[in-house]
Amino acid sequence: MTAIAVSTAVSSGRVELVNVRHRLLLIAKLRVLWVLGGFALIAFLALGRIAALGLFEQAPEVRSMAEALLPERGDIVDRNGAPLARAFPAYSLWFNPKAMEGGPPLVKSPEEVAAALMRIFPDEDYDRLLERLKAGRPAYLRHRILPEDANRIHALGEPALEFPRENERYYPQGSMGAHILGFVAADGHGRIGMEQVYDQRLTDPAMRGTPSVLSIDTRVQGALEDELMRGINDTQAKGAAGVILDVDTGEVLALASLPSFNPNLIDQAGALNIFNRVTNQVYELGSVIKPITIAAAIDAGTVGDLSRRYQSNRPLQIGGFEIHDSHSFGASLNVPEALIHSSNIVTAQVADELGAARLNATMRSLGMDERPYIELPAKGFPIWPRGDWSRITTMTVSYGHGIAVTPLHLASAYAAMVNGGIWRPATLQKLAPGTAPAGRRVFQASTSARMRQLLRMIVDLGTGRKANAAGYRVGGKTGSAEKPGAGGYRKSSLVATFAAAFPMDHPRYVIVAMLDEPQGTAATSGQRTAAFNAAPIVGRVVPRIGPLLGVMPDDSRDVDISDLAPLVGSGDGE
Repeated sequence: MTAIAVSTAVSSGRVELVNVRHRLLLIAKLRVLWVLGGFALIAFLALGRIAALGLFEQAPEVRSMAEALLPERGDIVDRNGAPLARAFPAYSLWFNPKAMEGGPPLVKSPEEVAAALMRIFPDEDYDRLLERLKAGRPAYLRHRILPEDANRIHALGEPALEFPRENERYYPQGSMGAHILGFVAADGHGRIGMEQVYDQRLTDPAMRGTPSVLSIDTRVQGALEDELMRGINDTQAKGAAGVILDVDTGEVLALASLPSFNPNLIDQAGALNIFNRVTNQVYELGSVIKPITIAAAIDAGTVGDLSRRYQSNRPLQIGGFEIHDSHSFGASLNVPEALIHSSNIVTAQVADELGAARLNATMRSLGMDERPYIELPAKGFPIWPRGDWSRITTMTVSYGHGIAVTPLHLASAYAAMVNGGIWRPATLQKLAPGTAPAGRRVFQASTSARMRQLLRMIVDLGTGRKANAAGYRVGGKTGSAEKPGAGGYRKSSLVATFAAAFPMDHPRYVIVAMLDEPQGTAATSGQRTAAFNAAPIVGRVVPRIGPLLGVMPDDSRDVDISDLAPLVGSGDGE
C-alpha cells in the first residue's frame, strides 16, 4: 500500500471517530434535556398542587392543646367524682386474612391458632374464634386487649393477626351499676342506659371535657348489689331488684337489677341480663300497696278513729270472688293491727269505704298509671285497670293485686308517703342544693306523719321485724304476691318485696328490695315470704349505707308511737 493510500485511510478513520463522538454527545445532551424536562414537569405539577391547595382547600384546623387532649367520649362519674365510665386508647385483635398476599391466610391451621388464642384468653369462646378464622374474612376477634397480650399474640408468628389501636370505653366498676350506665356499641353510640341518654353530650367537643355527674353513690350501689346477691344466693331466687332514693329530691343513690352484665365485655350470658327489673318490669307487688291505701283513707277522712275495728275472720264475698287472709288473725282488727298483720280483708273494707274514685285519684297522683319518671330509656308501662273501677277492682287494688307497677314506682310512692306528702320524679342526675323539683302534693303533712308511725310499728312489732337495724329507726312494709299465669295465680311463684324508709323520725332515704321467685331454704327457715327474705336484705343494707350517707345510729331517738301502741297486739303475718 502506498503512502498516499495509508494517509487517506487514517483521515477517513478520524472523521468517522469524530462523527461517533458527536452522536454520543448529542445523545447525552438529549438525555440530560429529558431528565431536566422530567424534573421541570414534576416541579410544575408540584407548584400547581400547592397553588390548588392554597386556592381551593382550607388550611388544617388549628386545635388547642387542651382540645387535642380531650377524650373521644366524655367521662361519667358518680356524685362524689368516682369514675363510672371512661374513654381510653386500647389495642384490639383483628384477623386480616389478606396480610399474606398470594398465600394462605394463616401459617398454622385455624384449630392451632384458635387453641393458642384460648391459652391467652381463657374466657373466649373457642367455637366462635374457630368459625371466624375458618371463614377467611376480615373480622374482630377481640376488643380491648392488653399490651402484654398483644406481645404474646405477636410471638405466635401469624401475620394475619393484627393489633389496631382504637378508642375504647372502659367501666372501672365492672358490672356494678351496669343497668344505670348501659354500654357503648360498636358504632360508637350509647345503648340502654345513661350512655344512650347522654350520647350527644358525651361526644360533643364543647361538652365532653366536663364529666357527666350522676346521682349514684358507688359505695351505696355496691352495698345494695352485694346484699341483693346474697339474698338471691340464700333463697335460690331467679333475680332481684333494688333502689335507694332520696325522699326529698328524688335522686337515685343506687339502682340494681340482678343478675347483671359486664358492659366491658357483653357476652351471650350478659346479653340475656340487660333487661332492667327496676324500671322496665312491672309486677303485682302485693301488700306493699296497703300503706298507700290506708294513707289515702286517712287523708280522705274515711279512716279517722284508728281504734275502730273491722271484722277479719270471715272471707269477703264480692260478686262471686272471695277475699281472704293467709290465716285468721282473730275476729276483728283495727287499722294499725291490719297493717302489722297484713290483712287483705280489713284493707279491702277500708278501700270499699274510701271508694274507687278516691283510691284511683291517689294512685294517679303517685304516677302509677304511667311509665316511671327517670331518664333511662327502658321504662315499663303499668298494668292499670281501665275505665271506672268496679267494687271488686277497688278492693283487690287496695292490697296490690290487679295493678302492676315497677319497683321504682313503689319507691317514689313511699318517698311521698313519708316526706310530708310531696311526690317528686326520680332522677339519675345529681341535683345542686335547693334545686329539687317542687313536685305535687299527694298527702297532707299530718297524714304523712301518721304513716311514719304506722310504718315504724310494722318493723317494730309486725311482719317487718327482720328489717330492723338498731339505731336507724327503719319503717316499712312487706309484700308477697303470687305471680299471675295461665289459668290464674301460681302459688309456687312469688314476688317478695320490702319497701322501707329510714330514719323514720326524719326520713331521708327510701329502700325497695325485691326477690323474684325466692324459694324456701334453710337460710329463710323454709319460708318464701318477704318477711323472711326481702326484709332481712333491708336490715343488712341500712347499717352499711347509713354512715356513708351521714345517718349515724342513735338508740336515743325514735318515732313517738305512744298513742298507737295501746291499740296493737303482737302478731306475725305475711
